Amino acid sequence: MPAAYRRLAGAQPPSGAWYVYKCTGAGFRDALYRPPVWIADGEPGPAPLPSPAELAAQARNQLRLPAPKIEANPAGDQLVTLPTWLWLDRSSWGDVSATASVPGVSVTAVAKPTSVTWSMGEGGSVTCTGPGSPFPGGGDAKSASPDCGYTYKTSSAGQRSDAFPVTATVNWTVTWSGAGTGGTFPNMTTSASAAFRVAESQGIATG
Repeated sequence: MPAAYRRLAGAQPPSGAWYVYKCTGAGFRDALYRPPVWIADGEPGPAPLPSPAELAAQARNQLRLPAPKIEANPAGDQLVTLPTWLWLDRSSWGDVSATASVPGVSVTAVAKPTSVTWSMGEGGSVTCTGPGSPFPGGGDAKSASPDCGYTYKTSSAGQRSDAFPVTATVNWTVTWSGAGTGGTFPNMTTSASAAFRVAESQGIATG
């Protein structure tokens, strides 16, 4: 948005003037108070303050999003046709914020995780709207996860290291607010990888 220093009317010394910095733009009302600044004739004025949108961009650049931490059950090899529970460690799932400020103005950007897409390595994928549920102690190994899981149809034998490459990609929405206004940024993503060995169930010894 355009901005300029507006000269104040009234008495002033003959060699300069008092000015007040104001932001202007269609549909925008600048309600921030800024003290008058004396600018002598022939001297450049002080550098203009950044707009709220410019501060928001600074805040976004300061966001430090955690990499997802992959968890799964069974904890060892996965089994063909047996449900695999998928979830992310809670330390890697939660809102993250950062603030950028100049005297009298602060703008905060907030990134919120909204979904995670799991690429399971055998060609399938699943998208979950949350971090997933940890497998409960003493739970039934044949039960499916209530909110984030996958069932392998083929063995990983013959793959590199006899394992499927698995990737979890978290989608983050990013919003900002401050100085009486706000907005959104394009979504951000973070990801992590793991290797899942998947065995044929009939090849597992039962004791």
